[in-house]
Amino acid sequence: MTRLLSILVFSFPLMAQQPLRIATFQADVTPPLGAPLCCDGGVKPAAKIDDKLSARGVIIFGAGKPIVMTAVDWVGIAAQGWEEWRRQIALAAGTDMDHVTVNTLHQHDAPEYDPAANKLLGPVGLGGKLYHEAFAAQAIAKVTAAIRKAVAKPVEITNIGLGKAMVEKVASNRRILGPDGKVKVMRLSSSKIPEAIAAPEGTIDPYIRVISFWNKGKAIAMISYYATHPQSHYGKGAVSADFVGMARAMHENEHPDIVHIHFNGAGGNVAAGKYNDGSPENRPVLAKRLALGMQSAFNETQWLPIKASEVHWDSLPVSLPPAKALLDEAAIKQKMGDTKAAERARLSASHDLNWMNMYRAGRKIPLFMLTLGNARVLYMPGELFVEYQLAAQKMAPDRFVAMAAYGDYSPGYIGTSIAYSQGGYETGPVSRTAPEVENVLMDGMKQLLQMRPGK
Repeated sequence: MTRLLSILVFSFPLMAQQPLRIATFQADVTPPLGAPLCCDGGVKPAAKIDDKLSARGVIIFGAGKPIVMTAVDWVGIAAQGWEEWRRQIALAAGTDMDHVTVNTLHQHDAPEYDPAANKLLGPVGLGGKLYHEAFAAQAIAKVTAAIRKAVAKPVEITNIGLGKAMVEKVASNRRILGPDGKVKVMRLSSSKIPEAIAAPEGTIDPYIRVISFWNKGKAIAMISYYATHPQSHYGKGAVSADFVGMARAMHENEHPDIVHIHFNGAGGNVAAGKYNDGSPENRPVLAKRLALGMQSAFNETQWLPIKASEVHWDSLPVSLPPAKALLDEAAIKQKMGDTKAAERARLSASHDLNWMNMYRAGRKIPLFMLTLGNARVLYMPGELFVEYQLAAQKMAPDRFVAMAAYGDYSPGYIGTSIAYSQGGYETGPVSRTAPEVENVLMDGMKQLLQMRPGK
C-alpha cells in the first residue's frame, strides 16, 4: 500500500466456469414536462422534448459474479442516489453493488438525482426543486425491469475488438491560461469570444476508444469512451441527449444490429467551446464529427479472442479530501436557508452539506476497473479533469486504457493539484474536493492498473 492510500483494496478474482456471455439493456429515462432540468441558472422545468434520454448498459456473465456497466443520459447521479441505482441494478442482475457502476453522460438538458440533498432542501422551502421524485423512482424501475428481461437471454462472446480514432474539431480545453499561469479566459461549452475561439485546443484527449463484443464474426455490442462536456445549445428547457446522443444514434442507424453504449470520459475541463457558438444548427455538426470518430474507431478494431478467465473486475474505495471552504457547516446551512440568495446557490449548498455529512460519516467512493484481456477501463467519480485520463494511459502504456468519469457525481469538479491555484470556474465553489485529491486518485489508478499487469 502507498502512504497516501491507507485503504482496503477489494479484488474480485473471476474464475472461468462457463463461456463468456453478455446481455445488453436499454430503458427510456426521459423526464416528463415540468420536471426540473439542470441549467446555468440552477434548474429549469422541462418545456419540451427534443429527443429522448436513455439508460443503457452491458452485463457480463461467466466470469464470477455478473458485472454491470450502465450509462445514463442525465446530468448526474450522486451520493446515496448513486448507491440506490447500483443497489437496485445489482438485485435485478443477480450480483452485488461492488460489481455495478453507473455513470452519466452529463447532458445539461437532463435531470439530476441526489435524494439526500433534495431532502435537506425541504425545511428551507425548496423541497422537490432538484428533481421530479415520482419520475426518478419510475426511471429506476424501468431500468431494473429492462435488466431482468436482459439476463434471461445472454449471448456468448468469443472475441473482443479494441479500436481508437481521432475526433476532429469537437473538444477543446475550457481553461485558457494567461502569461501569469492563471486562468485568463473560460472557454465553456459554447463561446463567441474571439480570443477563446482563436486559442489552441489545449490539453485534451483527442481519441475516442471503442470496445466491441463479438460472437465469432458477428458484432453484438460496442462501448465507446470520449472525454468532453456534451453540450451544444442548452439551458432552454428542451430535453435532449445532445450531440453525443445524436452521434450515438447516427452510428446505431448505420449498424442497427449492434447495441451502442457511450460513456463520457474525464471531460471536466473539456468542452466544445472552440468549435461551438451555441446555435441549434451546430448540434448536428458536432454530432457528425463525433459519429465519424465512432465509425473510424470501430473500423480500426483489433479483433482478439477472449476467455472468461481474462475478464476481471476490481474495486478500490477511496476517501476524497473535502474543500476547505466546506468545513464550515454553519455557513453552508446559512447559505441554504438564505431566502435572499440566488436559488442556484441554495441548491448547490444542499449538495455541499450532503457531501460533508457523508465525509464525516467516513464514506468512501469506489474506483472500478474492468479488465478484458489487454484492455483496462477505469470508472471514476465526479467531473474529472482530462489529465487523469491521460495519466492513466501513461501508467499502462502497453495496454488499451479507456476511462469513464461522472460516476458518483457528489464531488463535483475534480481538478489537478495545480489547477486549484490557477483559478477558474471548475476549481472554485463547484469543486467539493481539496488539491490533495490528485494524490489520492493518481495513487488509486496506479494501484488498480498494477493489479492487472497483463500477459
